[in-house]
Amino acid sequence: MENIIIIATLVIVIGTALCYIWKEKKKGKKCVGCPCSNTSSCHCK
Repeated sequence: MENIIIIATLVIVIGTALCYIWKEKKKGKKCVGCPCSNTSSCHCK
């Protein structure tokens, strides 16, 4: 029973993160976690 709860929690966390990244990429951000991703001169490597 504990394994099911752990797996369900991981699926929810990973799914939420993937949805967030997908939405931000759809908005046009190149570097999702970078603080300068909203500017046009983002020089992330």
